[in-house]
Amino acid sequence: MLPSILLSLASMVATTSAFECTREWLQMTVDKYVYMQWSGQHGDFENLAYTMVYLENNTTASILSGMVAYPQEIAANRSLLDTTACKTFTELIITTPEHPYVVHTQMTLDEEGNVSLIDSLITDKGDWAFNATGYEYWNAQENWAPIPESKRLSRDVIKAAGDAYADRCNDVTVQVPFGTPCARLEGGAYTGRGNLSANTCNIGGLPEHVPMTNRRYVIDEVYGTVDIFLGFQGLDRTRPKEGTPDSHLFRVEEGKIRYIHTVSACFVDGCGMNGTGIPPGVRM
Repeated sequence: MLPSILLSLASMVATTSAFECTREWLQMTVDKYVYMQWSGQHGDFENLAYTMVYLENNTTASILSGMVAYPQEIAANRSLLDTTACKTFTELIITTPEHPYVVHTQMTLDEEGNVSLIDSLITDKGDWAFNATGYEYWNAQENWAPIPESKRLSRDVIKAAGDAYADRCNDVTVQVPFGTPCARLEGGAYTGRGNLSANTCNIGGLPEHVPMTNRRYVIDEVYGTVDIFLGFQGLDRTRPKEGTPDSHLFRVEEGKIRYIHTVSACFVDGCGMNGTGIPPGVRM
């Protein structure tokens, strides 16, 4: 049995070494991720877990040979921090003419503050409505400033707004809390036009009877946001089980959806769209 003084010392060490998932730590982590993609080097990313898993469009890849191994000129980026789940979300917009991309990445940290999972959806030519230049332009028109502290919503309210949108794609009776104004940015296509303050997202065009499965969330109350990684069923008939890798990012203000950003990584050109612009078998 250890003497009491040794027990006290052991308790102090355990207390001081316990990891606390703070916004500062998560911000440092996403800064390293953005730098890694900008430089193509991962040597400065000290808090990568030894057993870290790196995914690109739901497929295991390597940081030594995947997209992050190749430096990219990043035109714009946005990161969100979830201290409750100890996760981050980063949106990268790359408009280099030789090979433009829009990338959505969720990272998961372990109990020691190391990145155990980098889960990236990488979209480029041939993906859903892809247009990185348009994505950058419309993104720059939007206001994603922090929500005033007195108006910040709970995690549950923010998550419920995003889930309502995803649920509506399968059940037309679900009421989605669209705000006015509201704008939807998909791949590069934008619903906002003219007087942006009068725009609405309640313009139809949502699919019906299409389940949104395998949802993974990053929620940031400071910015009123939830990003949902999910499987979009029905787009690619070649992948009926897991669905098309998809990310839906929502900004929620005063309980209503203000902005939606969507990227979908198609396995076949245009996600198998037919001549009418509607996936076979999917009702819009």
